[in-house]
Amino acid sequence: MRVGILTAGGDSPGLNAAIRGFGKAAIGAYGMEVIGFRDGFTGLAQGRVVDLPMAALSGILTVGGTILGTSRDKLHKMSIDAQVRDMTAQAVANVKANRLDAVVILGGAGTAKNAKLLMDAGVNVVMLPKTIDNDIVCTDTSFGFATAMGVATEAIDRLHSTAHSHHRVILAELMGHRVGWLTLGAGISGGADVILIPEIPYDVANVATTVHSRIERGSAFSVIAVAEGARDQQDSAEYAEAQALVRSAGSSAERRNAKAHLAAVESAQREHTFKLARELERATGLETRVSILGYVQRGGSPGATDRMLATRVGAAAAKLVSSGVFGVMTAVHGADVVPVPLSEVAGKTKTVPINHDWITTARMVGTGLGD
Repeated sequence: MRVGILTAGGDSPGLNAAIRGFGKAAIGAYGMEVIGFRDGFTGLAQGRVVDLPMAALSGILTVGGTILGTSRDKLHKMSIDAQVRDMTAQAVANVKANRLDAVVILGGAGTAKNAKLLMDAGVNVVMLPKTIDNDIVCTDTSFGFATAMGVATEAIDRLHSTAHSHHRVILAELMGHRVGWLTLGAGISGGADVILIPEIPYDVANVATTVHSRIERGSAFSVIAVAEGARDQQDSAEYAEAQALVRSAGSSAERRNAKAHLAAVESAQREHTFKLARELERATGLETRVSILGYVQRGGSPGATDRMLATRVGAAAAKLVSSGVFGVMTAVHGADVVPVPLSEVAGKTKTVPINHDWITTARMVGTGLGD
């Protein structure tokens, strides 16, 4: 068999480990020939390929990023020569031109929709779950998440010493536009005093109360873990209303206007962490600072957990391709890696349930959640 592989969406720790896991199993265990497409779906649409023999897979297990490059381009609306075009048919043509029996796609929730689009166009597809956000449905976890949570936890650990020394409130803004898994996990692991996530709209007064309670107990400092998509109750209501307008829009013009309004709301709320810092400083009397981790969370060498996970789902994908099982994602269910239909994954997001054990744990140990 001859198989293509590509990485799409944002970079994540473990992408190279997964390429290696798939490639070594595909070549060594099943005798396949493997090629890679450069820069995600862009390379697939443009036919930019690179051979991936066994030698090309050596030494990449520990390397961050992706040797294939990546992009966030979408097949059905790709910018080509300053025009937006549907490149699905061209991508299918390139699959056929390269005599591929299947295409293996490494990506997150957004990538799943493109993978399904390719599948619906007649291409044999297997997807591997990759994201630091842990927001892919039908899988317990995804490679990249554990490493990012470790990096964020270490950052919160380090911020404690500065907050304690200067009697400050420090807000650590972590990645997570729509879900709070990363902030919640790192916040609990790093002992944050308050954790604010998109799933639980916060009240500034309640956050200030938590800080005041700590001051009364003799702790004149606080560290607050804030997801970049967290919002106070008023902003959350405005954002939900804008999202509802997009969902209910009928005509193309209505959808464009609704999406433009949503983008404007998101833009206006983008500096929410700094706004929260100013409000807390006034409410508590403590000097308040913001530390934004940004891309540090996504970069660097994957940890042992993600190296293991990426290798497992990569090898499992090779077995699925060899067995002729397509249109699926390699999902982690407990100790097993199992195929789940892409139709059950695409277009869906795994948010943090309000009754999740992590939420319960945070409350039990006295961590404020702002509600």
